[in-house]
Amino acid sequence: MSSNSSILLENARLLDPASGLDATGYVWVREGKIAAVAAGEFNQGRLATDLGALARLDDLWRIDARGFWLTPGLVDIHVHLREPGDEHKETIATGTMAAAAGGFTAVACMPNTRPINDSPEVTRLIMAAAVGAAARVYPVGSISLGGRGETLAPFGEMRRAGVRALSDDGRPVSDSQLMRRALEYAGDHRLLVISHAEEASLSRNGVMNEGIVSTRLGLRGIPRVAEEIMVYRDLALAQYTGRPLHIAHVSTAEAVDLIRRAKSQGVSITAETAPHYFTLTEEAVGLYDTMAKMNPPLRTATDVAAIRAALADGTLDAVATDHAPHSGLEKELEFDLAANGIIGLESAVPLTLVLVREGLITPLRLVELLSRNPAGILGVPGGQLAVGEPADLTLIDPQRRFIFRPENNQSRSQNSPFSAWEMEGKAVLTIMDGRITWRDPGDPQFKIGHC
Repeated sequence: MSSNSSILLENARLLDPASGLDATGYVWVREGKIAAVAAGEFNQGRLATDLGALARLDDLWRIDARGFWLTPGLVDIHVHLREPGDEHKETIATGTMAAAAGGFTAVACMPNTRPINDSPEVTRLIMAAAVGAAARVYPVGSISLGGRGETLAPFGEMRRAGVRALSDDGRPVSDSQLMRRALEYAGDHRLLVISHAEEASLSRNGVMNEGIVSTRLGLRGIPRVAEEIMVYRDLALAQYTGRPLHIAHVSTAEAVDLIRRAKSQGVSITAETAPHYFTLTEEAVGLYDTMAKMNPPLRTATDVAAIRAALADGTLDAVATDHAPHSGLEKELEFDLAANGIIGLESAVPLTLVLVREGLITPLRLVELLSRNPAGILGVPGGQLAVGEPADLTLIDPQRRFIFRPENNQSRSQNSPFSAWEMEGKAVLTIMDGRITWRDPGDPQFKIGHC
């Protein structure tokens, strides 16, 4: 099915937080754009009348999506695609296929590749590799040259090459003056600064959350205050400079409180968390399971409860996966030596749907967290079901039960702590620019065919 096809998705539950729409209806896609959105059944007479106008198109497809949710394409503002430099872990092609399989039509890829994306040349390399990919790719550039936190990268040149935001993700910007200048100059170039909030002198050599579990296992801990001190500093700098700031992968209750307080004071701040921070605690480390090793580390039940509450009350703006693929070479090691990070693109929807089933958030709020808000934070198209918008759409079966098996995923890596989990809810059809980029081969429930 090409981008010139006309697609009619009928009888779906339409979820569009931008307009407040939550009703059964249809979306009509034509020439890669959304041509119509409406509640109610599609009028057969209207279809017959319009067939003449559609005759020049290659195909007209109808999808009966009764019982499914139809949302704007999901947007992930925090992924690692590993290309260039670590293609044995992931490539732009495999990473975007994993994104499509998870319901994502756009991803923002972090700059800690090899070489680091700290120049327009690397940005253009990524953009070229993303042509024809299964999801839109928005590169995030490095704040500092080499990610070393010493000298600012050339923001203007990278912006012209295609960078949409800036971060030294994986490493904190320890120099407060450099972070201040980054906020100021990024604002001049209409770029968002994304903070990796970590006080390195406190977290140095730590491998999991500092507490009872780390003590029992004899592992060096990362204290929660390592995150909270840097969140406080960066919020203060955002307030002082008057420039927007985004906090990545929030994991502690106190960090949530700091963000909530800053928002109440009018600071231009947004923040994300990841599904593992509202699903797992430090207990998931078990007996040195490296699949539960990440940075920031998994925290306590108190922190999980605070993260969940912050997603419900609007303190946290987005759910991002922090998709961080690693091969067995990096994960099948002693816990101290294993790499940080897990894959997350294909488990994000079912894990976030748990919050809906528990009554913590509504379906519309889920779409805000996974689509509407991420697109707005990044300043890119998408996040709404509106006529004239690119036809980026996600069809979700909220009741689909399955066993999550990383070896069956589209990612090149399998490092997930959720292996063999029974999950409920899945993206079963993903459309980008009017082109189907993913159809779940195991779901025969919806009907698709020529009109």
